Amino acid sequence: MLFRSLFRPFAALSLVVGLASPALAAKCGGDFNTFVGAMGREAQAAGVSSAMVSQALSGVSIDQTVLAFDRRQRGMFHAKSFEEYASTRVIPARIKRAQGLMQKHAQLLSRIERQFGVPASVVMAIWTLETDNGGGDMGKLPVVRTLATLAWDCRRTELFQGELIAALQIVQRGDLPLRDMVGAFAGEIGQTQFLPSSYVKYGVDFDGNGHVDLRHSVPDVLASTANLLHTAGWQTGAPYGEGTQNFNIAMREWNRSEIYRKTIVLMSQRIAGQ
Repeated sequence: MLFRSLFRPFAALSLVVGLASPALAAKCGGDFNTFVGAMGREAQAAGVSSAMVSQALSGVSIDQTVLAFDRRQRGMFHAKSFEEYASTRVIPARIKRAQGLMQKHAQLLSRIERQFGVPASVVMAIWTLETDNGGGDMGKLPVVRTLATLAWDCRRTELFQGELIAALQIVQRGDLPLRDMVGAFAGEIGQTQFLPSSYVKYGVDFDGNGHVDLRHSVPDVLASTANLLHTAGWQTGAPYGEGTQNFNIAMREWNRSEIYRKTIVLMSQRIAGQ
């Protein structure tokens, strides 16, 4: 989850870089079609079928809007204080809707909390802040085109080469069809905006249908969100406010921005009636 707008998630980027290894050999910045061809070969070496590579990468082109947005975003991350940011995000309508959904999904959230140790209110806070519980903006850009564009751009090519291959792996393993691979300006997917590599690494099939669907399946979305925090070192039953280990370590893997993490904590408290 890279930043899509101010303080959007930067989830597990340190772990993501491990997937985007230096072994990736596609040369950025030159002819785009040559680069895409090299990426296709890298994807096949990573287990993606030639038919899937052809289907996904055929005719893909550079998205100049994505490049322009990415350049604008990199200087915006500290434009607001916590108070300014939270006042526009932690609002009564969102809190009320989240509280209603927490009651609706009480049994599901109880199962998730037992398995992963993350409080239901924290999972609900993230779901609410990310996409208004799946009812808001999940992004409308073709993920493969977005990631191919960012991978071709030389500033963070290794990161986004890895994300592009992970996106193809999501389709290859049948989690989402190519037509559903739409997302935000850094390729984030679904109701809690997972980068493809995080989708592959932390995604949980919690509805038991054999697929990890982070666009449509609420059980998969909420369990995968909790699983990322759990895997990052969430301490069950421990506090998670500013200065705690959960805040400084586990939640930092969700978002590097302290302001965003403080907003998650505040939203969680309000949802819980605190």
